[in-house]
Amino acid sequence: MAGCASGEADRFDASASAEAVADPGAAPGAKLPAMVTGSMIAEIAALAGDPARANILAALLDGRAMTASELAYAARVTPQTASAHLARLAEAALISVTPAGRHRYFRLASPLVAQMIESIGAVSIDGRPRFRPLSRQAAALRAARVCYDHLAGVLGVAIADAMIHRGYIVLEDEGGHLTTSGTQFIAGLGIDLFDPVLQRRKRHCRACLDWTERRPHIGGAIGAAIAERWLALGWIERAKDSRAVSVTPAGRTGFRETLGLAFGDDERAVA
Repeated sequence: MAGCASGEADRFDASASAEAVADPGAAPGAKLPAMVTGSMIAEIAALAGDPARANILAALLDGRAMTASELAYAARVTPQTASAHLARLAEAALISVTPAGRHRYFRLASPLVAQMIESIGAVSIDGRPRFRPLSRQAAALRAARVCYDHLAGVLGVAIADAMIHRGYIVLEDEGGHLTTSGTQFIAGLGIDLFDPVLQRRKRHCRACLDWTERRPHIGGAIGAAIAERWLALGWIERAKDSRAVSVTPAGRTGFRETLGLAFGDDERAVA
């Protein structure tokens, strides 16, 4: 009987007539086909809602490709169990797989998947009682982290605020753009705006709502390019086994001289 009930639940369509929804990665005003049903939402929610699979997806949020062994460690499950979870996530197109020699490397399938996970995080923290303190790991993620391929947290928001204040960038609900002075600033960092990798991105620049600060940081191709450049310059460093990043002494100097950012004793940036 239990198996029968489960099968019926899997076939249940909670919404026979679904409305069209906006695609965050599409042009303003664009809509997805009116095909999104309750059962489709439930399928993805069930996949992402499993604790082990949620840990796998969260581990991939920093944009780096990881092996099955690394993801098993992140999910705190055996390699065999991780393999089964990875197969289900790949089948649902939430992750992609790239063979390389003896290993297979996994990463999130698209920025849209990363945005979904970050949005779930925003909902989860929005209802968090204020008297519940964050863990040390969560506090580090809130201070500065990689959100798929761009910077987020207090640092990411402070960078966005500083660039807006200096007239380098304009962030809007449906996207954003660099100004003339912003283009010069980006070029001064050593970033080639005509790089084919940047040009291939669907969204050149966009406002990405930060799930901890509830204010925008810079996403899109520009957000990814400046994050990559600051990593290359040694201004920020990735933490081991975490999406958190830290600002180096060189970064404190660089961010202060270029964007006027100040850093407190807790290493949090202030524009």
